[in-house]
Amino acid sequence: MESFDLVAMGGTFDVIHRGHMALLKKSFSISSKVIIGLSSDQLAVKRGKSLVNDYSKRFSLLESAIEKNFPNSSYEISKLENDFGPAVVEGSVKALVVSEETSAKGLHLNELRAERNLPSVEIVVVPMVLAEDGKAISSTRIKNTEIDSNGNLN
Repeated sequence: MESFDLVAMGGTFDVIHRGHMALLKKSFSISSKVIIGLSSDQLAVKRGKSLVNDYSKRFSLLESAIEKNFPNSSYEISKLENDFGPAVVEGSVKALVVSEETSAKGLHLNELRAERNLPSVEIVVVPMVLAEDGKAISSTRIKNTEIDSNGNLN
């Protein structure tokens, strides 16, 4: 797999689950540094999400998950007020790690970068992680108590 100096990924990370861990694992495996965009409370609500945890709690949970599962990794958590933070649109990010569900965001990002005469970023798509019922693991399904964070049926 190609290696990049800097990659980005993003999410709400309200209830951290195996799908999030797959995105983080891929990001850390292909880059020496990862910028993680964490949706602000306002952005999450605008996207129709009903949050269990506010931004500061989600930040702490994400930071703990990274420190526990990817020790000694270089990363930065950046607050997202829109789909892409300035580091991704204007900066030296070389790749965007997305899920199958959010892969269209990569195309949109490259359009924004083209408008600024910046090179395209590589879009790295991570397959959806499935629960034991064969459907994608999601925070919504966990909050609805259909599954747990590992994808086991409740």
